[in-house]
Amino acid sequence: MKKTFALEELDCANCARKMEDGIRKIPGVNAVTVNFFAQKLILDAEDSRFDEILAAAEKAISKVDRNCTVVK
Repeated sequence: MKKTFALEELDCANCARKMEDGIRKIPGVNAVTVNFFAQKLILDAEDSRFDEILAAAEKAISKVDRNCTVVK
């Protein structure tokens, strides 16, 4: 399943790259893009575990930038 989410308060392109790297390590993630300029997260992950993977992705995002949030 592939879904796109808006991000709020993503501060820099370097942070976006670090978020991508962290999310990519989560088991079940097929592909991920964090776009700083568009302020978007595009997550492609296993259908059956998507909510669990999204929650893990949100934790990975907050480790890089505590103020950045995923808009659902």
